Amino acid sequence: MKKRLGIIGLAMMTMLAVAGCGEDKDATTVATTEATTEAAVEITDSLEIFNTVWGTYGDEEKFAIAGGDYNNSVMDAPGAFNVSDVESLDAMLGVPADAASYVDDAASMMHMMNANTFTAGAYRVTDAANQQDFCDKLKDNIMNRQWMCGFPDTLIIVSIGDNYVVSAFGNAEIIDTFKTKLTAEYPMSKIVYEESLVQ
Repeated sequence: MKKRLGIIGLAMMTMLAVAGCGEDKDATTVATTEATTEAAVEITDSLEIFNTVWGTYGDEEKFAIAGGDYNNSVMDAPGAFNVSDVESLDAMLGVPADAASYVDDAASMMHMMNANTFTAGAYRVTDAANQQDFCDKLKDNIMNRQWMCGFPDTLIIVSIGDNYVVSAFGNAEIIDTFKTKLTAEYPMSKIVYEESLVQ
């Protein structure tokens, strides 16, 4: 009888020990996942976002793009955008003049043949408290544009962490691919707006 009780006691202690190890492992996994996710939003500048995302496109997914602004255009790649050129920010990317002061860094990538097929802007908002207001003004300005050469289908505005915003409008399928790749590369991304531009 003592022997049987001893074996049962030993089995129970082993089960408790194994259960305890499992809990520690889960806690470690959660902590590691959180650290990895936080590290994923360490971004140097807006151009890095587009270079990272564009780098995930396969040859069959890519299309002719140009980046940058009127004075600093880049062919076949994203480019940095001069934020002091407020008129170009509005004309090319849809950033209204009253929101331009919120950002100190930007980048762009656009379909080379037709900007309404795909146009994307990435922005660093200097004060996290202004991020939502920037998104709101950007959305309103793009939604109320007078389009030429056809309407884009879809607009998305995405926040990454507290200081970065990415907007893209264009063909629904191209936007969906871009959104999927962007959110995969930056897991902390949040879709702030996803709107139809079709009238």
